[in-house]
Amino acid sequence: MSYGYEINELAKEESWRMFRIIGEFVEGFDKLSSIEPAVTIYGSARLKVEDELYAETEEIAYRLGQLGFSIVTGGGPGVMEAASKGARKAGVTSVGLNISLPKEQACNAYSTKSITFDHFFTRKVMLVKYAIAFVIMPGGLGTLDEVTEVLTLIQTRKIKPFPVVLFNNEFWKGFLDWLRSTVLSRKYVSESDFDLLRVLDSPEEVVEAIRKWYVGREVVGKKALIK
Repeated sequence: MSYGYEINELAKEESWRMFRIIGEFVEGFDKLSSIEPAVTIYGSARLKVEDELYAETEEIAYRLGQLGFSIVTGGGPGVMEAASKGARKAGVTSVGLNISLPKEQACNAYSTKSITFDHFFTRKVMLVKYAIAFVIMPGGLGTLDEVTEVLTLIQTRKIKPFPVVLFNNEFWKGFLDWLRSTVLSRKYVSESDFDLLRVLDSPEEVVEAIRKWYVGREVVGKKALIK
């Protein structure tokens, strides 16, 4: 009797969980539908304010903002805070897509539009959905997860082949060398997969690469962008 009751309660909980997930998607679509064109910036939450990379991230977001791009981040500290700060300085929308964690991650103070998710996968959808380019700053496991997911989505044609920029060649060199020497050698990836990304070392290069791609494909939208 008790066992059957527990099964029924579990089924009810799963049903309500489904509605909560749908609710997260609905909130995301409602709040973010007006932010395009946008660039998503990924990177470590552990980056310190005094680190040179913090200033470089802020500069990238600021320059992209000056061109009219909204900036989307995971909403937390570190790289995310720096990017949000640059976007706010440029006067554009700074989207912070925060995640509820056991050790609570507070949304940074520079986000002008924020959502907190309970589920990583709904948050990851929103980080990708409205972006026309992805800038991957140095980071840890979460950043590796995000860059490989974006590349997989492009590789499998689930999203368009938007620019994927890895910032700081020194940081990413070991990862790319491993992909070529080990993964490519076993034919787990194709040589053409490496064409999906580029590695750049200065904010100016990053912004110019995205600007040229955006204008070259004539996807200039509602906002008056670049010349």
